[in-house]
Amino acid sequence: MCSDSHMHTRFSGDSEADPESMILASISKGLESICITDHEDMDYVCEGIEFIFGREEYFRTFSELREKYKDQIDLRIGVEIGLQPHLPERIHSFLKGYSFDYVIGSVHVIRGKDPYYRDFFDGRTDREAYREVLDETLTDISCCPDFDALGHLDYSVRYGTHREEEYSYQAFSDQIDEILRFLVEHGKGLELNTAGLKYGLPFAHPHPDILKRYRELGGEIVTIGSDAHREEHIAYGFDKVSGILEDCGFRYYAEFKNREPVFRRIK
Repeated sequence: MCSDSHMHTRFSGDSEADPESMILASISKGLESICITDHEDMDYVCEGIEFIFGREEYFRTFSELREKYKDQIDLRIGVEIGLQPHLPERIHSFLKGYSFDYVIGSVHVIRGKDPYYRDFFDGRTDREAYREVLDETLTDISCCPDFDALGHLDYSVRYGTHREEEYSYQAFSDQIDEILRFLVEHGKGLELNTAGLKYGLPFAHPHPDILKRYRELGGEIVTIGSDAHREEHIAYGFDKVSGILEDCGFRYYAEFKNREPVFRRIK
């Protein structure tokens, strides 16, 4: 893989990474293109931190860096939007008037709680918690469809009490199929997010059975992202990506530019 389409910098509340350092690290790893996708999670405050940024400073910073390094790497400017069912108008307003290359739609908050924290799993089994996340995901993408690809589907499995032991495509196929059908019918992509491997899961997000099912249903737009919040995690696990995608029936992956998919043959 020569492109990483999901990474964060100091513009995200959970990263201290210097934007220029992330670009230089990407160049040193031989990447040809990257997309910076800092967090914009409206109505979500975590440990006193708001996951929002100022668009003007964001675009000014990355436009200058894009020009500075244009002969070394193709820098795209994106965003990871946190989807919640009451936010469609605010999300549309946020995106309007700014030339984002790529918009990831991700579900980080389920009825006010983030699965990252243990209290989300209190009083319920992992299976019950995962089902609630998938229910919320379907609701969110239906209410807030202004995104290009769905980010890290099944990321909540990282934090379950027993993690992948109570999780499989087969166990949740009714909900997952509804999500995938929505993506296919509305021309949305599905992200292959390698952070699952970084967190010690035996799979990247989503599970390969889900990628296979997306392909069976007619899905063609798969983006690749490491979800790096630090330089050393850029392109994490990318040596495994080609094999994963080919095993799931894909011959191309997608990057986004001006919010349109650009397909690249898997090498």
